[in-house]
Amino acid sequence: MATSMTDIQLDGAVIAELPEGSTVLQVSNHGISTWTRTARMSVRLIDGTIKSFFLKCASEDNGRAMLLGEFHSMSQIHSVMPSFASKPYACGKLRNCSQDTYFLLLDFISLGDDLVDPTAFCARLAELHLTSQSPTWMFGFSITTYHGPNEQNVEWHSDWCFYFTGLLKQFFDREVVSSGSWPAYEQLFEQLILHAVPQILEPLQFAGRRLKPSLMHGDLWEGNTGTNLVSGEPVVFDAAAMYAHNEFELGMWRRDIVRFGRTYIEQYFGNYPPSEPVEQWDDRNRLYSVKFNLAHGIALPETKEEVREL
Repeated sequence: MATSMTDIQLDGAVIAELPEGSTVLQVSNHGISTWTRTARMSVRLIDGTIKSFFLKCASEDNGRAMLLGEFHSMSQIHSVMPSFASKPYACGKLRNCSQDTYFLLLDFISLGDDLVDPTAFCARLAELHLTSQSPTWMFGFSITTYHGPNEQNVEWHSDWCFYFTGLLKQFFDREVVSSGSWPAYEQLFEQLILHAVPQILEPLQFAGRRLKPSLMHGDLWEGNTGTNLVSGEPVVFDAAAMYAHNEFELGMWRRDIVRFGRTYIEQYFGNYPPSEPVEQWDDRNRLYSVKFNLAHGIALPETKEEVREL
């Protein structure tokens, strides 16, 4: 990028979103992000209080859509549980860049380095899933969200099996484009879609069973969580939200590289028990993990052999 992070944070579009009378004191790169550039802004408010903001920037149309999706994702989570997510303030276009560049401005939260406590974290996550309400009472989201750089099909639908099937197909097709065709692999996926998916997911809404669409973080691994050093409470960030079956959130935790293992799942189910039929929960978890494995394969094509074996 031709524009430095310092220049970006002093851009008039960002300054205009700060509280009136604010003075920018310091700008510094902060954190590591694969798809965006990130920084911390220290600001003196008009009453003399020092406040920090977190800024993310990305370029071109894909960057704009990613940041807009994250803005709405974090806004939804913050509206349901303000202490569980950083407050988003604005998402817009910078004025003084040589190429189209966009920004997302949020509250800055100082985080600890340790893995979040499973008891506190899983209780808070279950609370989000239990108390959130889909505005349409269906599965989906109001705006396209992105899992990493990958667009998610979040068109509203009342049938969870139908919704998840579309999402899974979307990521599978993108993985094949990214990593190359393999007929045997594609044939197995077709069998998964035709037989396994309906056998595992249709019972959730069979014979009068009602399945609640819950607000998902959507990309929930240890790297997108932390402990607020001021409040001591667990928090989440970098959300890719949608309203989905609550167990879908745990699909990512099945991956060996994710540190939220069996202890976290048990803690979560202590607050929000598995859906009926309970005996199929592990099959559902395995199925939900496929979507996250595909997303990993798209982001890192060199891992395609490992991903496709899973």
